[in-house]
Amino acid sequence: VDAQMRTTREHLYAVGDVIGGLQLAHVAAHEGLIAAHAIAGQPIHAMNYAKQPRATYCRPEVASVGATTQELERDGVPFVAGVMPFAAIAKAHIGGDSDGFCKVLRHAESGALLGVHMVGPKVTDLIAEASLALELGATAEQLGGTTHPHPTLSEVLGEAALVSLGRSVNF
Repeated sequence: VDAQMRTTREHLYAVGDVIGGLQLAHVAAHEGLIAAHAIAGQPIHAMNYAKQPRATYCRPEVASVGATTQELERDGVPFVAGVMPFAAIAKAHIGGDSDGFCKVLRHAESGALLGVHMVGPKVTDLIAEASLALELGATAEQLGGTTHPHPTLSEVLGEAALVSLGRSVNF
């Protein structure tokens, strides 16, 4: 399929598992919107598969978006990782689930966010902020400088960004 989800057959579109790639319900839903907009002649927000969030609904939850450490090392991309454990986040203790962490990967020179990987409570919800940050081209400085309400689990994301900059106040 092309960027508008058109197949090589005229008037035939395809989305979801049938086209391969990321086989996730939220990705298929976005592909469906792209196809519907294309059919209706409306503007299309192209799908960037490298920036699609991935979530595993287990205990602990697992979520990620963007590049992995292994991919960055393989490609020779200079990066810095910042890891913040949920054990340093007050809300995790309040909820009785402080196992896990958030890892933010940023470009070593530009500071651009490259990937976010999380294991822990509610990370399948928290990954949305990281997904938006990557989609908008945010830097670790911008993510770390964003106010996260206290006490919330979302603080782990801003704190991990600050760890990558060597500036966390909680760890």
